[in-house]
Amino acid sequence: MEQNTAWVDFDLMERFMTDVLVAAGVPREDAAVCADVLITADKLGIDSHGVNRLKPIYIDRIKAGILSPVTNMVIVREGPATAVIDGHDGMGHVIGKRAMRMALDKAAQLGMGMVAVRNSSHYGIAGYYALMAAKEDMIGITGTNARPSIAPTFGVENMLGTNPLTFGMPTDEDFPFLLDCATSVSQRGKIEVYDRLGKDVPPGWVIDERGETRTDTHRILEDLTKGSAALTPLGGIGEDMGGYKGYGYATVVEILSAALQGGGFMKMLSGMRDGKKSPYGLGHFFIAINVSSFIDPAQFRKITGSILRELRASRKMPGQERIYTAGEKEHLAWLERKGRGVPLGIELQREIALLRDEMGLGAYRFSFEG
Repeated sequence: MEQNTAWVDFDLMERFMTDVLVAAGVPREDAAVCADVLITADKLGIDSHGVNRLKPIYIDRIKAGILSPVTNMVIVREGPATAVIDGHDGMGHVIGKRAMRMALDKAAQLGMGMVAVRNSSHYGIAGYYALMAAKEDMIGITGTNARPSIAPTFGVENMLGTNPLTFGMPTDEDFPFLLDCATSVSQRGKIEVYDRLGKDVPPGWVIDERGETRTDTHRILEDLTKGSAALTPLGGIGEDMGGYKGYGYATVVEILSAALQGGGFMKMLSGMRDGKKSPYGLGHFFIAINVSSFIDPAQFRKITGSILRELRASRKMPGQERIYTAGEKEHLAWLERKGRGVPLGIELQREIALLRDEMGLGAYRFSFEG
């Protein structure tokens, strides 16, 4: 953690984000949804997708006219267990929550539900929507494409987004199984965190146009946008460590996020059109599987919990104190943070204060201001 880190109460920060979004033109009910998704990321320790994204990914894009603060999503096709939604470049969090809610309602009736979305925007942590399902004794699966960042195996051009493939499942433990990760070795948001901390990224995360690894964080963020740097797929450079697997899964997410609903893909999602900034037009998919259609939910939770406990109890590598299962570190982050709040580094503190002043929210006072 950064030396000058300040901790801000979760409820205070959630209210602040809601009011900032309202000041930017987002209806209050929708702003509350967006703030809930963002604060959930911070609660779970996923700092790359929390309050630090408020200004650059949402407020700045609304101001630039490439993100609509008022979400007018339309159902363009629907069947008993399926639907296709057009988000009309509205707030991705709002679209995502409504789409997963629709998938859950269909699964409650028919055992399974799937909703595909086109013309959406960044929807925050994918795990938020998978957790919606796990809380209702369902299995949640979601994915989204994104602006080009990942180079295909043996390539150097950023073609695919970081394209998370995310699963949430109920367990009999204090936390659900939650696998929420990009199909690249790392994602842009984590590199942004390194940039705020003034740190180089580890070798192997990013390659240049010659296929050589890059670590110069600030320039990497610029060159990812220009297309002269690319993220490596999960597994890393080449095939020796299985980079083709991450490349393959990223492609699966791209297809399900675009081809299934006739939306944009790869270079079409660059945020540029005819040399000008444009809406990103992202696609998402949401799958809900009703556990009770297969087995008693209590039995599912018990078996799932037993699998996870046996994994954690298995023999450990020398020098390692514990084995984790997916969702456990997020739960531990919540236990550590619930009495402290959101950690803000010095650069983010300045950004929050400036954003408050720019949006006319002078009533807010934060602990880091003395």
